[in-house]
Amino acid sequence: MKSKTLAAWLALLGGPLGLHRFYLGGLGDRIGWLLPIPTALGLYGLERVQQYGQDDILSWLLVPLLGFTFAGCCLTAIVYGLMSREKWNARFNPAAAESAESGATRWSTIFAIALALMIGAGVLMASIAFSFQRYFEYQVEEGRRISQ
Repeated sequence: MKSKTLAAWLALLGGPLGLHRFYLGGLGDRIGWLLPIPTALGLYGLERVQQYGQDDILSWLLVPLLGFTFAGCCLTAIVYGLMSREKWNARFNPAAAESAESGATRWSTIFAIALALMIGAGVLMASIAFSFQRYFEYQVEEGRRISQ
């Protein structure tokens, strides 16, 4: 029996590593194996920011990957948490009755949804702001260089 609450918390806390995908789909889930790639690239981008500063072009392309991956996993946690009991059990527990307790929404599920909403929205806005800021600063620098 796959628990909706556990799946929501795994998507929130271990989503960038694909833990929720492995919990629900097993180790054969291809998307679960692909999720750590943008996470690792984003972490590499953070390392480049620390090493070379924010002017490194590769880092401002890689850092948002981590943010967008994490925000997507937070959205997945919200979708899992808001899924109805009947739909959850029909999709992830097909052998169980539609009203089985594994698809129930508990207070811990509500806390996972609220936390995913707060963190996911913050990370998404920060990623977008970082991306656009670096892009427009780069455009201004290029324009100055061309005009000289």
